[in-house]
Amino acid sequence: MEQVLSDLVKYCGYAGDKGLTPGISGNVSARYNDDFYITVSGSASGYLDKDKDVVLINKQGELISKTSQKPSSERFLHLEFYKMRPDINAIFHVHSPYLTAFASSATALEEPISPEIVYCFGKIPLAEYALPGSDELVKKTSKYFTDYDIILMENHGVIVGGTSIKDAYLKLELAEAYAKTIICSKILGGAKTLPPEEVKKIYELR
Repeated sequence: MEQVLSDLVKYCGYAGDKGLTPGISGNVSARYNDDFYITVSGSASGYLDKDKDVVLINKQGELISKTSQKPSSERFLHLEFYKMRPDINAIFHVHSPYLTAFASSATALEEPISPEIVYCFGKIPLAEYALPGSDELVKKTSKYFTDYDIILMENHGVIVGGTSIKDAYLKLELAEAYAKTIICSKILGGAKTLPPEEVKKIYELR
């Protein structure tokens, strides 16, 4: 338990330091046996207090921790990811600036620009907009969970799943840097895409 909470605070702190989770936006969670730790409603993920800002919930989204704090209203989005993907043990949902710029412009990250991105993610799809915390948001976003670890959420942000808290954080950091690179490349006339035969070679390495 202490290790999970310690890792949440550490990697959320890294995310805060890098500006990936501004203010009180977003929410983060981690699997703990058959239950889940998740940040509370209104918490600042980049500045977590493990005793005040994180609570334990069950598979139904019910609060287990003895506290008056409320778990994030988007907990059901996290729970659906965990339900569909037993390999996922941690989730970052954030509004990092560069990825959210693509989400806000309704633009998926699908062009094969970087070998690392092709290898790690394949593509980063875009889920259709729905009200944050709603059942509709879960429905529209979860259809991508089976095939993707990271999904842009239209006019909202991004959700990333990993095998561990560290893995989820590193995927987020990589994807945010990639989004920044794409935006910067547009200033220089646009990024050059990898030839199909090179993309095939990368997929064969996975």
